Amino acid sequence: MKLKQRVVLLAILLVIFIFTKVFLIDNLDTSAANREDQRAFHRMMVGLRVELVPKLDHTLQSPWEIAAQWVVPREVYPEETPELGAIMHAMATKKIIKADVGYKGTQLKALLILEGGQKVVFKPKRYNRDYVVEGEPYAGYDRHNAEVAAFHLDRILGFRRAPLVVGRFVNLRTEIKPVATEQLLSTFLTVGNNTCFYGKCYYCRETEPACADGDTMEGSVTLWLPDVWPLQKHRHPWGRTYREGKLARWEYDESYCDAVKKTSPYDSGPRLLDIIDTAIFDYLIGNADRHHYESFQDDEGASMLILLDNAKSFGNPSLDERSILAPLYQCCIIRVSTWNRLNYLKNGVLKSALKSAMAHDPIAPVLSEPHLDAADQRLLSVLSTVKQCTDQFGADAVLVEDRMPLSHL
Repeated sequence: MKLKQRVVLLAILLVIFIFTKVFLIDNLDTSAANREDQRAFHRMMVGLRVELVPKLDHTLQSPWEIAAQWVVPREVYPEETPELGAIMHAMATKKIIKADVGYKGTQLKALLILEGGQKVVFKPKRYNRDYVVEGEPYAGYDRHNAEVAAFHLDRILGFRRAPLVVGRFVNLRTEIKPVATEQLLSTFLTVGNNTCFYGKCYYCRETEPACADGDTMEGSVTLWLPDVWPLQKHRHPWGRTYREGKLARWEYDESYCDAVKKTSPYDSGPRLLDIIDTAIFDYLIGNADRHHYESFQDDEGASMLILLDNAKSFGNPSLDERSILAPLYQCCIIRVSTWNRLNYLKNGVLKSALKSAMAHDPIAPVLSEPHLDAADQRLLSVLSTVKQCTDQFGADAVLVEDRMPLSHL
């Protein structure tokens, strides 16, 4: 072999060696993490369809006890939940033993206690599935079906930070009024042949009640988190002012994220990455109304950002409110696990997964086709936003490895 050929061969071998060193050996841990992300995605897809079944097998515990034991600082429910169908069946069918006005807030809801002492929040139907809420991205009444859809999206994204939600039909005359408190009962009225109520809340008005179809009202029920996990409320750093002509700082200061990173609890721990996850979640569902958020108390920033109150979602499938993504495009960071999951869901997989997950809900179909299509389109916008960040700052700076161990002891 001539000297020149030997030099070329040695050069090729050197390139192969460098490639192996840089891309295979140095990224061995990342590749293993990516493979685990892929396995987790397949496990999620296999267990996606939840059939509501009337009883629990192989346990003497009640559905409420099992759901309470699931909750840990970083998850509301674990990855594998064979009991989920029985718990949701109980939420949708257990006898209502008390009904009261909802906890404080701006929107109409009722607080129900089900047989066995479990609290749930009932949100009534306000709109038909094909109704389009016009105006500001946070306009309109709460959408009960949005709570159901948001819970299943939380499962699909692998966040597991949303309380359990299921659709339910209740008879206001026979199930609610006989066990209602005086405070709730005083808000009942009849409009035509329909039983209605307007409850107690900041925007609740006698002139704007929620009405049943006759006596039967469609709604959603959200499982109350266990009392041993008290909540702490935080102002969202990317919250809106809700005042015409007055912008929040993040709306005009492109370096706003740098300031957020210097304040607790965003200067360390998982909270800022939770904010980014939540921005993606909210953008996919069209929720521009997360002005506050909850975590568990005394957590020193380690608790998850709990995905509560998702009902201002799926209002207008034609409106993609990009400002919801401000934490993502201003901070330009995202968890590797979130990035991987989003990529697995493109090419129509997200729409298919949502339809499959919600197929057995008592109020199915939960979403109209335009809303399902909108979620798919918004996913592409999220992926494009991350791509712009990696192009500008590099993948190493944008994609953050943040896998916290989760304990279900």
